[in-house]
Amino acid sequence: MPLISRLESKFGRFAIPGLVQIIALFQLLVLFMVMFMKPEGAEAYLRFLELNPARVMHGEVWRLFTHVFIPGHFSLIWALIGTLFMMWIGRGLEAAWGAFRVNLYIFGWMFAVTVGALWFGWPAPGLFLYQTLLFAFATLFPNEEIYFYFVLPIKMKWVAALSAGMTAFLVMRDPSLFLPVLAGHLNFLIAFGPGFLSERARMAQVASRRSKFESAKLPEGTFFHQCSVCKKTDLDDSHLEFRVLDSGEEICSVCRAKQTGG
Repeated sequence: MPLISRLESKFGRFAIPGLVQIIALFQLLVLFMVMFMKPEGAEAYLRFLELNPARVMHGEVWRLFTHVFIPGHFSLIWALIGTLFMMWIGRGLEAAWGAFRVNLYIFGWMFAVTVGALWFGWPAPGLFLYQTLLFAFATLFPNEEIYFYFVLPIKMKWVAALSAGMTAFLVMRDPSLFLPVLAGHLNFLIAFGPGFLSERARMAQVASRRSKFESAKLPEGTFFHQCSVCKKTDLDDSHLEFRVLDSGEEICSVCRAKQTGG
């Protein structure tokens, strides 16, 4: 039994159902609270939630969890759309994986970015969590469609590709972000990397076998039978039948009929 299956059998009862939806709703709640605060109060409140390594080391351990509740943007319309979108993704992932594996995926992300923040001072934006959830959903349901601006249908694999391209462009502009971005996507790489590599290896084996098979084919124009009298081959007329004479040579059915007077 795989390791994750063993863990699920032992600890699956502790999984939090709808964890993605809960995080999305808490982000929306934080946005509402910030909107009704004065600017200085809102700034202080967000600092209270952020993953600050120095404050964590002074005992403010709640920051290890609350930083995922900070909204990625503060536009109410886009926050509502993003919340509905992530709740939809969360339901899809739980249908495919179950609550335990979704929990493991999210807490794995939190562990990776926390280690990066505490040891190396890397940023840990919650946006990367949403992006890895998007990548997981697009990998499991690549042809699922959403309506861009509620009008244009677009498949999830292209949404994920666009998101990945934007992140790659960000890293190209600032190469120092490579390791933080890598840590922020480590859960996706661990979850899908081995399967991707094994699939590529399988495809390479299939291609190698096909190449060997094609190289083993007889050259074009090669024949198996040739009449010793008229020199016709089985390629000249597929209806010809050939017989082996006592001398070991072959004769076609037409020439044999002529010789026997048939």
